[in-house]
Amino acid sequence: MTSTVGSLWNRYRSVPLIYRIALAFLLGSAAGIALGERMSVVRPLGDLFLRLLNMLVVPIIVFTLLTGIRQLSPARLGRIGGATVGLYAVTTTLAGIIGLAVANVLQPGRGVEFAGGEAQSQAPPSLTEVVLGIVPSNPVAAMAEGNLLATVFFVIVFGIALTYVRAQKEEYADSVDSVFEAFEVGAEAMFVVVRGVLEYGVVGVFALMAAGIGTEGVGVFSSLGALVLAVAIAVVIHIVFTYLFVLMGVVADVSPIAFLAGAKDAMVTAFATRSSSGTLPVTMTNAEEDLRIKERVYSFALPVGATANMDGAAIRQAITVVFAANVVGQPLAISEQVLVLVVAVLISIGTAGVPGAGIVMLTVVLNQVGLPLAVVGFVAGVDPILGRIATMNNVTGDLAVATVVGKWNDAIDFGEGVWTRGASGVADAVPGDD
Repeated sequence: MTSTVGSLWNRYRSVPLIYRIALAFLLGSAAGIALGERMSVVRPLGDLFLRLLNMLVVPIIVFTLLTGIRQLSPARLGRIGGATVGLYAVTTTLAGIIGLAVANVLQPGRGVEFAGGEAQSQAPPSLTEVVLGIVPSNPVAAMAEGNLLATVFFVIVFGIALTYVRAQKEEYADSVDSVFEAFEVGAEAMFVVVRGVLEYGVVGVFALMAAGIGTEGVGVFSSLGALVLAVAIAVVIHIVFTYLFVLMGVVADVSPIAFLAGAKDAMVTAFATRSSSGTLPVTMTNAEEDLRIKERVYSFALPVGATANMDGAAIRQAITVVFAANVVGQPLAISEQVLVLVVAVLISIGTAGVPGAGIVMLTVVLNQVGLPLAVVGFVAGVDPILGRIATMNNVTGDLAVATVVGKWNDAIDFGEGVWTRGASGVADAVPGDD
């Protein structure tokens, strides 16, 4: 009996994780449609998956970021950091432009009757508050509260200080190396935990989709269809043009298909969880094991991306504002659309990488162009699907930027991972390897 169970488990494990998660996604969706609210009984299994992912976020940022900084000189950190932040700014701006272009072509919201609704919003942070919020007044509290951008800032400062002590005070060099080695062991341990969580992710994704669709109804995918369609089209254009054609094909000169093969686990997880931050452990695993990006690059680029690179948020906010203007009969002039673009790009940086944050930040853009906040209540009905699409875009962008920065800094092993696989997904022979 034991051998039979072990054999079945091994056969199950032999199926690539992405296929198991994709099947769980489809089966969960089907179960939600077929059984409706009765599937809410499995919601705790999905909530457990989200809790496990969130449990990993802060530790994995601290361990991997410090381990990566160990391998960087201040000059190299400056090059990697500057390139990463610069690329994120460019891709987010392109995302906003693509979002507005698609919205102007499709004109979502025309002919839709506004049924009112009361917006449940809170005062969003100003740009000054977003910038000041990067520096934590209490680093421990920032970690406890899950304030990732503040956590990343403190860890970088602390890591640079350790490298300075090692370089300037020889009597402490061995001790500093011991500290770095301890964090390196911690990072390896966290990746072991990540693999275990991903195995459970098959159950978690099934439960999330079954409970979500069962409770919200399949209408969440079809109501306000023009808005959902416009965001989906803009995201596809952004992924194909910006990430695959420009960043992968032109800038990095690598295979876009290979990149997608390496990013697919994170993309599916992001769509299921609606959380860039929660997907971070999976994103890092894809970067290390599939895309073969060196830790000194991805340990910096991905945590920053999970908190500050919100291309999907820029797209959905730009399109939703045009939608809102059409719904209330106040089409936006070109000058107002330029304002929407600027605000959407800036505000997307301050959008938390968690479910539902986009709705709060949408109030900022609506205020800027004088549209009623009641539209937020109207849009909230399709927020779950918009959030899933946008989050998948965000995570794909994080990995694309990390890949480009890795290529520029000779920090990718193109002799391993997805880069050696053919179209069938089977590893090709690498010349010179015996």
